[in-house]
Amino acid sequence: MTIETAEDLSELKKIGRIVAVTLQGMIEKTEPGMTTGELDLVGKSLLESYGARSAPKITYNFPGYTCISINEEAAHGIPGDRVIQPGDVVNIDVSAEKNGYFADTGGTFVVPPGNFIKDKLIASTQLALTEACHVARADRPLNEIGKSIQKVARQTGFRIIQNLCSHGVGRSLHEEPGEIPGYYVPGDRRILHEGLVITIEPFLSTKSRIVSEGSDGWTLTGEPGNLSAQFEHTMVITKGKPILLTVV
Repeated sequence: MTIETAEDLSELKKIGRIVAVTLQGMIEKTEPGMTTGELDLVGKSLLESYGARSAPKITYNFPGYTCISINEEAAHGIPGDRVIQPGDVVNIDVSAEKNGYFADTGGTFVVPPGNFIKDKLIASTQLALTEACHVARADRPLNEIGKSIQKVARQTGFRIIQNLCSHGVGRSLHEEPGEIPGYYVPGDRRILHEGLVITIEPFLSTKSRIVSEGSDGWTLTGEPGNLSAQFEHTMVITKGKPILLTVV
């Protein structure tokens, strides 16, 4: 969507903060021995306390309130009986709707103890998001987002998961400008415009460039031994720095 009124921005800031607080609350509650299903209920409770609804559930009938992916799982992990272990790389993706407005956020962390490669992967993915936000400005090419992510991946020695993309958001969970690749596509001539609402969500990994759908019909997994990280903000494009909506 494109921001048209002050109410649009106000409502997007509200739902953006709700998903950000929910993500932070879930991270803080994560501990070894709990299941991903139990962690998902923490997210459910937080969303409901703010009067928000799980976007993947109402949009796609996803069998959970949030997406929780661990280790070899890159995205869309279904919460369930999997027990969280020390050293696990955990990704939580929270998206929700309130008053007809949607926001989407995500983050990755290691359940202690971490190690050098896990910590570097997470720090590098955070850096990729920061760098992509720096180039996301009105009247600039949309493909500069992927170019900046690709630069960080090359500098840090990680791969980009190419079939997971950023996207438009606002009045629905996924909308125009459609897929925004996390790598440089020279032939993509799209231009960012003022007021456009998008996500940026780089996915960096240790081995895989492509992830595959599992037998559950949802979970996207890399090759054996692969680890990946994702960080995501919903934002409004301006002529200067984007307005980050998914902040606490």
